[in-house]
Amino acid sequence: MSVSLITPQDVRHDLAQRFKARRLLLNLSQEGLAARSGVSWSSLKRFERTGLIALDSLLKLALVLACLEDFEKLCARDETGMSTKSLDQLLAKPRLRRKGSLK
Repeated sequence: MSVSLITPQDVRHDLAQRFKARRLLLNLSQEGLAARSGVSWSSLKRFERTGLIALDSLLKLALVLACLEDFEKLCARDETGMSTKSLDQLLAKPRLRRKGSLK
């Protein structure tokens, strides 16, 4: 199993770029998306540039861009009912055997 550690800033930037790409795919200008979503144009512009935005505004944008249902998957539990492993669990190294038991 490979583990890749990313920072909140990485996630913010990637999310902003995905939202921008989706906006462009739908042929919407920043002003058009802002008007349809009720999010101010300056907030949308800052989000696409820095990734910073209020959660409520992000959800409004997602509604207009038809990806609001994707947020239902955040922090979802897996099929066993357990949440995913914590960072401590991922970083914990299994104990390696130092000796074999067969002679």
